[in-house]
Amino acid sequence: MAVTTLSTREVNQDLGRAKRASESGPVIITERGRPAHVLLTYDEYQRLAGQYRQVNILDELGFSPGVEDMR
Repeated sequence: MAVTTLSTREVNQDLGRAKRASESGPVIITERGRPAHVLLTYDEYQRLAGQYRQVNILDELGFSPGVEDMR
């Protein structure tokens, strides 16, 4: 997975380049030289959001990783 870093200006000048780069991995978009945003494909976003949702559901049900069932 390649990580690409582009400035906001570069993204504004060539959005297609940023979109193509996101096919290979996350694109970090900088503002004044500092990371500010990340561009991902929608599939990658869904994958990451799904992982978060699974963890969140387990938290809501009261399950904690590494803690054995106390029944």
